[in-house]
Amino acid sequence: RPLSCSHHYFKYCKISALALLKMVMHARSGGNLEVMGLMLGKVDGETMIIMDSFALPVEGTETRVNAQAAAYEYMAAYIENAKQVGRLENAIGWYHSHPGYGCWLSGIDVSTQMLNQQFQEPFVAVVIDPTRTISAGKVNLGAFRTYPKGYKPPDEGPSEYQTIPLNKIEDFGVHCKQ
Repeated sequence: RPLSCSHHYFKYCKISALALLKMVMHARSGGNLEVMGLMLGKVDGETMIIMDSFALPVEGTETRVNAQAAAYEYMAAYIENAKQVGRLENAIGWYHSHPGYGCWLSGIDVSTQMLNQQFQEPFVAVVIDPTRTISAGKVNLGAFRTYPKGYKPPDEGPSEYQTIPLNKIEDFGVHCKQ
């Protein structure tokens, strides 16, 4: 089915070793502060393939990242320069870190992703927890997309158990149907 006909069109997200390494290193470099970047890639059927990524110059706090005009200018210049040297991948998503509090989309993240999907479709959000990655010895991440405004997804049971710090529990899960 074409992308525009199904809210569940994309079933898979594959990430190259290069893109994953760059994202994890960037997330780890932020310490307890959130970081953000852009991912480049392509679509193959129901799969979004992330082939590369790059960090964005954003102002991070312990609970959010704020992209200023400089970040958007940097993003546009990076993509343009990549095309000039033969890299034909498009921007396919954004990533950011949740240091120590798991991989999920906050209310602000959901709004950001909805906006991105509205204007840059197809687009995926990836969240990396560098703290849990280090402690578990394997990459802790999640890939997310949002539903269009007004769409009501069917009720489903919880997908898996995840511990959330008490100071984040109020926001966790509130936006899961978006």
